[in-house]
Order: sequence, then structure tokens, then C-alpha cells
Amino acid sequence: MQSARGRGQRRDADVPEWARAALISLSELPGVRRAGVGLVEGGGRRLRFTASDRGDVGDDSAAVEWCHVDAYDDVPLTTVVRSGQAVLGALADLAPTFPDFVERQRDTATVCVAAVPMTVAGQVLGGYVLMYDQAQDFSVGQREMLARLGVELGRGLRRAQRGDLRRRDHWSSEPAPPGADVAVHDVPGDPAAVAGARHFLRRTFSDWGVDEDTTDVATLCLSELVTNAVVHAHDGCVVRILREPGVITTAVRDNGVQSGSAVKEPDDPLRVHGRGLQLVDALAPRWGSELDAVGTTVWFVLEA
Repeated sequence: MQSARGRGQRRDADVPEWARAALISLSELPGVRRAGVGLVEGGGRRLRFTASDRGDVGDDSAAVEWCHVDAYDDVPLTTVVRSGQAVLGALADLAPTFPDFVERQRDTATVCVAAVPMTVAGQVLGGYVLMYDQAQDFSVGQREMLARLGVELGRGLRRAQRGDLRRRDHWSSEPAPPGADVAVHDVPGDPAAVAGARHFLRRTFSDWGVDEDTTDVATLCLSELVTNAVVHAHDGCVVRILREPGVITTAVRDNGVQSGSAVKEPDDPLRVHGRGLQLVDALAPRWGSELDAVGTTVWFVLEA
């Protein structure tokens, strides 16, 4: 099979250029009728998605048409982003796990699907999905090729993100979605500043009328994340709290390159961020991390 190298790996590409080139290259793979790419964003809560049939990807002057996909939607692409493991198979094989997704393919020419993570240094930056109109055996060689494409595309995406110059202050100033509230706090690179971050969260939650139990859980989780950022990134960080109907997402962003997305067993002495994330994993129903070109965002979600 052909490789999706080429235009998708240009060092000077920005993210839309990277996406357009990646979709063209992926669509040229044998048997592929539709290709899509999803990029982790919003602190890991959603994917920014585009596909080869969204607008004219072959026209360099046309804007790339993006949409957002909830990271917890039950579809192959979000599953590979959450797990870091590829999902490959015929529709009949995927139906027990993804019944709604498979049902939506019934009136299309799709017979097989491959969804593969895009990674850099073990960190999942997103994923790509291929819709085949021909049966695939997904042999060992084909699986290895698809995995290599995930790494190649991840590297290209990372370079494109650098080209976009995504900075920490840009992240913290993102506007809140309609109907949501947001609060932002800068934390100096001093372990003593962790207390100030806790006070900021408690004050914010109190202003929003959040109950005491939820506030206590959020304070414990935030304390661990801010401590990790200050200690491991050797720099300050930014806390961003977003309240939407029924949920509050608390995110901590630093300029380091630590990976905190994997929760390992308690006896593992090589935990990247230390043992604090085990507490976050135990207390928060949803949490995760996002590594981009210039920093790391770790987030957790609580119902409120």
C-alpha cells in the first residue's frame, strides 16, 4: 500500500494545510472511499474533525471545513484517541461495539473501517479514520503500515501546531462557549503558589454556587495538577475553569512536555507526573491530558 507521506509532512504547513494534505494522501490509499482526521482539543473534551468529503480539499484556496465531535461519542475515532489503540474491521465485526455508528454506514459504500491514533512520543494528538469500499484483511503488514502512518501524521501535525504558534496566553484567553462561564488564574513557578490556586478555585466555585462536596473534590484534584505542573515543568502554569450546563471542566496548562495521559499501576515507580494523578483518576469521573506543540494541558470534569 502507498504511504501518506508528502504534502502532509511539509515543515512549513499550518494545521489547515496539514489537514488538507493528510486527507489527500489518505484518500489515495487503495480501497479508501472517505478519509477523516480528528485533532484533540478543548483539554481533551472534543475532537476537531474534518473529512475528505467536507468541501474541496484539493483546492488550496478553499477553507478547511471543521466540525466538533464530543470525545466521548461512541465511534471508532474517539475510541482510538481515548485508548491509543487502533480499531480495524468490517462493519459486521464492529457492529456489537459501535451499533449506532455501523447503522449510519448502512446506506453508504463503506464495508470496512480503520481508525488509528496519531502519536508523538507516545502522546495521542488525534486520530485518522479510513472508510473502505473494498474488503480488507488487515494483515500484520497492513496493520504495521497504518500504525506507521499514525506516527508520520502525528509528527506532521506537531510541526503544523508549532507553525500556528499556539501559546499558553492564547489558550487562557479563549472565549467561553455560548451559555458558559470561564475563570482563569495564572500560577507562578513557585510551589508556594499552589495554595493561591486552591483559593482561586474555591472562590470561583463559591461565586457559581457549587456545592461544598464538589468543591472539595475539585480542590484536591487541582492541587495535584498544579503541583505537578510547577514541579515537573519548572515553570508557572495557567488554571482555566469552564462551567457549562451540568458540568465543570478544570484544566491546568504548563509549557513543559510531560505526558500525563496514562494511569499506571500504583507500584510503578516511573510515573511521569508522580502518584498524584492516581488521586485525580479516583475522584474525577472524566480526566485526561493533551500535549501540543508548546505545552501540556491536564484536565478533569465534575458534575455540578
